[in-house]
Amino acid sequence: MSTTTATPRAPQPGGGIAQSLRDSLVVARRNLIRMTRIPEMILFGVIQPVMFVVLFTYVFGGSMTIGGTTDPDVYKDFLMAGIFAQTVTFATAGSAAGIADDMQKGIIDRFRSLPMARGAVLTGRTVADLVQTSITLLVLAVVAVLVGWRTGSAAPTNAGRVLAAFGLLLLLGYAFTWIGALIGLSVRTPEAATSGGIIWLFPVTFVSNAFVDSDRMTPWLRHIAEWNPFSATVQACRELFGNPGVSTSDAWPMQHPVWASVIWSVLIVAVFRTLAVRKYRSAAV
Repeated sequence: MSTTTATPRAPQPGGGIAQSLRDSLVVARRNLIRMTRIPEMILFGVIQPVMFVVLFTYVFGGSMTIGGTTDPDVYKDFLMAGIFAQTVTFATAGSAAGIADDMQKGIIDRFRSLPMARGAVLTGRTVADLVQTSITLLVLAVVAVLVGWRTGSAAPTNAGRVLAAFGLLLLLGYAFTWIGALIGLSVRTPEAATSGGIIWLFPVTFVSNAFVDSDRMTPWLRHIAEWNPFSATVQACRELFGNPGVSTSDAWPMQHPVWASVIWSVLIVAVFRTLAVRKYRSAAV
């Protein structure tokens, strides 16, 4: 007489958007509590962009030509949108390392055994990272004001437009954390995730209009910079902040940077969330 042993299966989650939302918030809360217990994560996340602000402002401030002038105050106002955008995108490395660490320690396996929405683990993680990014961006904005950055220095603006600019920055940061989530699920160790999460960001952030006027680049490089999703958000923020650096390019993203920024960010979320959830499900088999 032979017996057949059934393979245990994880409980099936209840369906629906409400269930997915509840599960995502639970996971987000778990990650936020973890962040408060490791304050170094927030501290180091704040120190790096502050260093970029100070170094770029005082080292390159008098040598960059913006709008036909090398006035360091003009460059300072030109620079800040790029620093803000770089800060929110560099959070990608933290997302990748965190998810890879959870995979390595078996925490993801515990989540798999629960009757929860499959995408909730990743959504909760990206939402928690968005909260941390918001805190970092707030601190960075205060530092920028202290070193002399001002909104409305080149064109009139108002509080609504300034808040809209920060909203676009957070949307871009959230979109890029999904890229980090996919990287974290695709590598074996947190160390590899950290390297993989940041190495590709250097060409994305530097082949752009973040730190230099893209109109002064060689033609082929300028076209790449103008269609870079990162550049669209930087350009949109300069317009909304009323800072110098409005591009004279005929490229559509530079002529309509706010719309381009929203479209690029939403497209990145749609594509990489789909790929990340699919990767998570395949890893859960």
